[in-house]
Amino acid sequence: MDQVKEKQVKDDFCLCPRFSKTFSILGKKWNGLIIEVLLNEPTQRFKDLASHIDACSDRVLCERLKELEEDQIIQRNTYEGQSRIDYSLTPRGRELGPVMAAIHEWSDKWCK
Repeated sequence: MDQVKEKQVKDDFCLCPRFSKTFSILGKKWNGLIIEVLLNEPTQRFKDLASHIDACSDRVLCERLKELEEDQIIQRNTYEGQSRIDYSLTPRGRELGPVMAAIHEWSDKWCK
C-alpha cells in the first residue's frame, strides 16, 4: 500500500512554472555574479561591472544586462544631458539578497 502511495506522490510532482522561470534567470551563466556585484556595489557602470566579472566577455555581459533588465531584475539608468549610463538592482532584484546570502552559506560549507 505504501508503494502505491509513494508512486502517486511521485507521479503528482511537477515543477512550478515560476520556480522554473526563476532558475532560468539565476541559472544562466554570469547572472548570479552580476546580481552579486550589484548587491554589494549598488550602482555600477558597464566597465566597472566588467572589471568585477573579468572572465565574461563584453558582448555576453551586454546580453545578460539586457536580459536582466527585461526580467526587471536590474535597471539601466541614463542621465539627461550626459553620456553616463549605469546599472542598479530594481526592488525585485534587491529581494534576491537573502537568496544570494543562502547561496554563500551553502558554498562556504560545501565548495572547498
